[in-house]
Amino acid sequence: MRVPRALAADLGGARETDLVVTAAGPVSVREVLDVLAQQHPALARRVRDERGELRRFVNVYVSGEEVRRLDGQATAVPAGTTVEVVQSVAGG
Repeated sequence: MRVPRALAADLGGARETDLVVTAAGPVSVREVLDVLAQQHPALARRVRDERGELRRFVNVYVSGEEVRRLDGQATAVPAGTTVEVVQSVAGG
């Protein structure tokens, strides 16, 4: 998983981490984020809200595709794929 510099502090200062997800079948974004929550709970709280939904100003990409445009957290994550978290930037 890769995160922006703004979230690196919640990943011990790193911008990438390897997450090992074990599942009988295809792995989903939800399962990846569940493992993230176990290993890096502070970062996970910045990605998903208390209901487990992706926060409004956080985008998650699998193979360069934003998961909200795919199957949301049910989006499949092929083995070896980097999941990228990107914060939206707003301003005026």
